Amino acid sequence: MDKIPMTVGGHQALTLEYQHRTANERRRIIDAISEARAHGDLSENAEYSAAKEQQSLNEGRIQELESMLALADIIDVSKLSGDSVKFGATVTFLDEDTEEEKTYQVVGDPEADASGGRISISSPIARAMIGKAEGDSFEVSAPGGARSYEIVKIRYI
Repeated sequence: MDKIPMTVGGHQALTLEYQHRTANERRRIIDAISEARAHGDLSENAEYSAAKEQQSLNEGRIQELESMLALADIIDVSKLSGDSVKFGATVTFLDEDTEEEKTYQVVGDPEADASGGRISISSPIARAMIGKAEGDSFEVSAPGGARSYEIVKIRYI
């Protein structure tokens, strides 16, 4: 499998989630299953079914986190610099149609959150920006047609 690029902050967040799920959530769910079992007949016990479903979802997420953390290629963005967009860059760009400015940091897939200002390096907009410098324009195909943007500022923080 390929390594998963990840910022230091993204790795810490995944590690904290993993620790929470293995230490706290697992124990809470086991207690809920035990309590539901004490209520008797399991075939018609909605609490038991719900707790088992929670356990399944939690264990699935734990496995997902374990594999992401094992494949993590942690990149310290504060040690990066340059004049072009690459992983870890915080890019401010201007929509050439609406004159609206947007700022996003290019991060790995597991830590992407567009509403939080972080876009995945594999997203169409990030792929179009990679290698571009301040003042360069780039185009992204969108469902409503192609959109043009101009890079205003690139920072590594």
